[in-house]
Amino acid sequence: MGRDQASQTRLRVLEAITDNALRELDPDKLFEVLLSRAQELLAVDTVTVLLTDPAGGHLVARATRGLEEEVTQGVRVPVGAGFAGRVAQHREALQITHVDESTVFNPLLWKRGLRAMLGVPMVTGGNLVGVLHIGSLTERRFSDDEVELLHLIADRLAAGVDAHRARAERAAAALLQESLLPGRLPEIGDWSLAARYVPDADSGVGGDWYDVFTLPGGCLGLVIGDVVGHGLGAAVIMGRLRSALRAYALEFSDPAVVLGKLDRKASYFEHKTMATVAYAVLDTATGRVNLALAGHPRPVLAVPGQKTTFADGPVDPPIGFELATTGRHTITVDLPPGALAVFYTDGLIERREVDFDERMELLRHTVTAMPVEAACAWIMSELIGGHPATDDIGLLAVRRAPAPGPPGPSIHAG
Repeated sequence: MGRDQASQTRLRVLEAITDNALRELDPDKLFEVLLSRAQELLAVDTVTVLLTDPAGGHLVARATRGLEEEVTQGVRVPVGAGFAGRVAQHREALQITHVDESTVFNPLLWKRGLRAMLGVPMVTGGNLVGVLHIGSLTERRFSDDEVELLHLIADRLAAGVDAHRARAERAAAALLQESLLPGRLPEIGDWSLAARYVPDADSGVGGDWYDVFTLPGGCLGLVIGDVVGHGLGAAVIMGRLRSALRAYALEFSDPAVVLGKLDRKASYFEHKTMATVAYAVLDTATGRVNLALAGHPRPVLAVPGQKTTFADGPVDPPIGFELATTGRHTITVDLPPGALAVFYTDGLIERREVDFDERMELLRHTVTAMPVEAACAWIMSELIGGHPATDDIGLLAVRRAPAPGPPGPSIHAG
């Protein structure tokens, strides 16, 4: 390629990848447009995009011009294997002038009759997104200018794929989170419940959840938990923990046993996962609550005529914590008529550059034995106010109806 021709090609590539119309395209249309332009501008017979799979160990054929079989057959190339695998592993441009089983992993490439290939990594934000490669049916040596131009196209594709993945992950996580939070809290006897969930303002969703379900014998299961991390991964793990806890709750009446089973499950199947969980079983006839805490903050207890306190008892290691012991503890508290219990995740308390203990005291002073909806509204007003959440916030309040008599206390903090 002559200097003038190279300059013209570079200009046309720059015009192609900076076209503002590309910003509005979904990945399929973006691939169609840019791969077509790359094939024309670089005068090649094939152009293919392979994207990393979720685990990062393979490249999967996602779009192509000239090698449609790669996509229809779902070609997968291990990172480090063959031509594309080496490009991904080393994150450097690579070209070959001999295409057969000794140089490429995918037999479709030499069956197509390719004589020369050039591949570059698709990287954005330091993360490997995939590999872009081109091929020629004639013998050819790609110039440094052509390598640079393919890098430019790969960078544009990587940015588009990464932005789409982020949007798709956020939407999927939000949908999953919404589907797993109770649509309607149970109504049972003299007990009322209310809850709030506010996602992290930055990530949009994470692994916080609350759950309420009926159990045999007139009991209620109350759960609030927090999976370490954010995004779709945390939401998926949250969903699995939620389902497992429900299953164990039907088999075992002791909350400590339930959390012990959940810990074993998470430690075995959810590697490098940690979550804090509070699980309580409320006997709706007596007001007795059996509670186990796995690294989770103690609930707030407000009883009419008494000082608001935090539940007293041991806080055991989190679920999935590598040093967790098999022994877990259940504590028992009583909720007399008019009493309120508030469960929450640490996103309600933690604030940058604000003392944690001061925030806990603010919560304690905010909670009084008031109706559940008023309690949730008052707590969110006092502890969150107009400041966007810096972590997911889960809040669950349960109250026993007051005994007949004079009106209860006002909603103002005590």
